[in-house]
Amino acid sequence: MHALQGAWSCDTGRGRAPNPDLAIVKWPVLIQHVQSLPVMEGVVACLLTAMSLLAFLGLRYPVQMLPILLFEVTWKVIWIAAVAIPHLVSDDMNAATSEVLFSCSFIVIIAAAIPWRYAWRRYIRTPADAWR
Repeated sequence: MHALQGAWSCDTGRGRAPNPDLAIVKWPVLIQHVQSLPVMEGVVACLLTAMSLLAFLGLRYPVQMLPILLFEVTWKVIWIAAVAIPHLVSDDMNAATSEVLFSCSFIVIIAAAIPWRYAWRRYIRTPADAWR
């Protein structure tokens, strides 16, 4: 289940840095043998590679990349709530699920880096665009 490892990382003290496990793990998979993966694993490899590229772009434009950060927080929170917590409660956590839970636990750092007041004003309080 390495396919669900996070695309964003922590504050290094010099600014946010992309999660190196994506660049190290997913890019070589995409370049070398994505064609040999089962279809959905190939899709996940491509998706996470794209997320890591956007993470690098987010270093330069963090506010403009806010939707990507929000997406990252949202899918990880949903995964933790829908998959990890039920396994923890029923005490049947396997190694793969544990590994993904560990990767997803860094969401706390990502959530702390999001400018929540700005996100609230921009995406909740701002009137919606009219449909044409």
